[in-house]
Amino acid sequence: MSAPIKKEPSIRNGQNKELEEIKMKTPNFDIKDKVFAITGASGVLCGEMARQIAALGAKVAILDLNAKAGEAVKDDIISNGGDAIVAECNVLNKESIIAACEEVVKAYGKVDVLINGAGGAVRNATVTPELSFFDITDKALNDTMSLNFTGTVLCSQVFGKQMQKQDSGCILNIASMSAIHPLTNAIAYSAAKASVLNFTEWLATYMSLNVSKNIRVNAIAPGFLIGNQNRFLLIDEKTGESTPRGAHILAQTPMGRYGTPEELVGAIVFLASEAASFITGSLIPIDGGFSVYSI
Repeated sequence: MSAPIKKEPSIRNGQNKELEEIKMKTPNFDIKDKVFAITGASGVLCGEMARQIAALGAKVAILDLNAKAGEAVKDDIISNGGDAIVAECNVLNKESIIAACEEVVKAYGKVDVLINGAGGAVRNATVTPELSFFDITDKALNDTMSLNFTGTVLCSQVFGKQMQKQDSGCILNIASMSAIHPLTNAIAYSAAKASVLNFTEWLATYMSLNVSKNIRVNAIAPGFLIGNQNRFLLIDEKTGESTPRGAHILAQTPMGRYGTPEELVGAIVFLASEAASFITGSLIPIDGGFSVYSI
């Protein structure tokens, strides 16, 4: 005679019902009518993010220090049937960020997703044949840290407070491969992006434990994409060919190419959607295999 089947211990009635309801749901990747605030959205990478996200039906607030360049992204979005506004925003000035947040809320009534996209490498904080590690100035180091890390923290404070009022929201930070593997020569940028990753994990915990369990914080780590800030590192300005550094990167990338801005959008849509409702404090590499390659 076979032994009786042992039943799993029951979960508290309320929680059990909640879990059953979750099981019945199908993954929802829809971001239609969600409001995205994107800093640095006039740049190559974040500008394309804004266009692609708007094409999926989201409302996009283009936040950038260069409002004129932001208008060009907005015009692209609107000409393709999307919905977008531009708000001038200096991510290193809290009053400017507050004003930008107020503009977004005035236009759309809420902020569902903040993408902290402002950042980039600073030329004079990067070791080159002409600039030794020993000659990099404290100003160059501080400028890089401020642009990439401090700006992310300040924007998360301001928009996070709005999300606290709503009792919902999603913050997405842009880290980098250099947050995982410090890049040779990119001393300040690597340190700054490592700080962004650490902050992502810290803020995810803080929000869930102290503010709202409906506010999630995650990050993506783009691999090597060509943008305005890193072009000089990867492409020789005189010949148009790969620099030795660029050639080395491609050799260490199993997929053998640079990524495109469009290839960042899938992970962003996933993390911003209800399909990722139980994901916080996580990092998704988008790198063509760079982070897992070894010889």
